[in-house]
Amino acid sequence: MLYRNAHELVLDSVFLDLDGFIPQIDLKLKIEGLNPAGSIKIKAAVGLIEDAERKGLLEPGGRVIESSSGNLGIALSSVCAARGYTFICVADPNTSRQSIGLMEAFGADVVVVTERDANGGYLQTRIDYIHQRLAEDASLVWPNQYANPANPRAHYERTAAAIGRQGWDIDHLFVGAGTTGTLMGCTDYFREHSPRTRIVAVDSLGSVTFGGPAGKRHIPGLGTSRRPEIFRPGRVDEVVLIPEFEAVRMCRRLAAERGIALGGSTGSVLAAIERSSDHIAPGSLVVAIAPDIGDRYLDTIYDDVWVYERFGRLDSDPRTPQTDTTSTDRSEDQRERTTTALAVKG
Repeated sequence: MLYRNAHELVLDSVFLDLDGFIPQIDLKLKIEGLNPAGSIKIKAAVGLIEDAERKGLLEPGGRVIESSSGNLGIALSSVCAARGYTFICVADPNTSRQSIGLMEAFGADVVVVTERDANGGYLQTRIDYIHQRLAEDASLVWPNQYANPANPRAHYERTAAAIGRQGWDIDHLFVGAGTTGTLMGCTDYFREHSPRTRIVAVDSLGSVTFGGPAGKRHIPGLGTSRRPEIFRPGRVDEVVLIPEFEAVRMCRRLAAERGIALGGSTGSVLAAIERSSDHIAPGSLVVAIAPDIGDRYLDTIYDDVWVYERFGRLDSDPRTPQTDTTSTDRSEDQRERTTTALAVKG
């Protein structure tokens, strides 16, 4: 088939059979990392931009600003480049070098805020910066992925509908919660079309979305330090909070056992399925969503030194991690000593 724009090349029917990866569970993983811009966020980006166009907010040559720690920023950079808009992404220190480089390759201007917000994250700081820029320049358009119904609507119409088209009788659907756009869109769809399917939301420990205490997080994707406006409490059947080191360990296990490197959000979702397996009936069909691919995490969750500095050894008891809070700005000789220690201990 021939398409005019890269963001039309959405592959919404790609699933990886992970039967046996978690014992006694028939697990299907929806792979979103093969989409343009490398993630599920291409659908939200198109939905947000088209919503602004329909409302008359964006005209040819318009300028867009949005907050993102990675994937949506990349997706919006791609869509704006194809549609002739200027894009400013407000990111933070957890945004990977690869993600920033890719946004800049698409012509985006990336602004990195470094001050933590009241909950220890960067989300409110990013949003405060956007409000500041909007006050200075009324021509800027903020799609606002955290409050715009176009975000979950994109996943109702595309992501969830694509799962529904498989014709499976799904017992459990596990969905990661970041902005909660994917989660809310999938929840609405399955409540309407398959109400028996149990919806399980997966979030990072330290996220405040589901009312838990705020905590420091290192991996972009899941979790917030401020509850998104589009989130509706009580719509899901269960919530599982996963420490980031468990997500890292699961990502590495998947790469080693199945030959595919995926992002931290996928690791969290798979870890949540493993944690929940005791009360999932044997033979149940479980579908999970893998939002992106692992190449933009090579300097983080797939880097031994980065992982050791933050989480210690991943083969320790998962409930008593050996956490190292040393600054990431350690000297080269310190990094060398850490690498040597890993080699000796491993």
